[in-house]
Amino acid sequence: MHERKLMDDLIRKIESEARAQHARRVSRVRVRLGALSHFTEEHFREHFVDAARGGIAESAQVETELRSDRTEPEAQGVVLESIDVEL
Repeated sequence: MHERKLMDDLIRKIESEARAQHARRVSRVRVRLGALSHFTEEHFREHFVDAARGGIAESAQVETELRSDRTEPEAQGVVLESIDVEL
């Protein structure tokens, strides 16, 4: 359940940012995975593919950084660093 909530929130942020940029599609997504997010980089990509299916970020390349500091404020989350879009 925790992973699904994180993915839903992330997709909403990506779509909101893409709309603000009047994007046709999202070509790349860069995220930071918190040490307590319950994601490995590969596991995250699998969830991302499912969550993005049918949306503006469906075929986006995903770049991840898995953090190891359990005391960071975002340690339980997924932080959207940036997106690249096609207009």
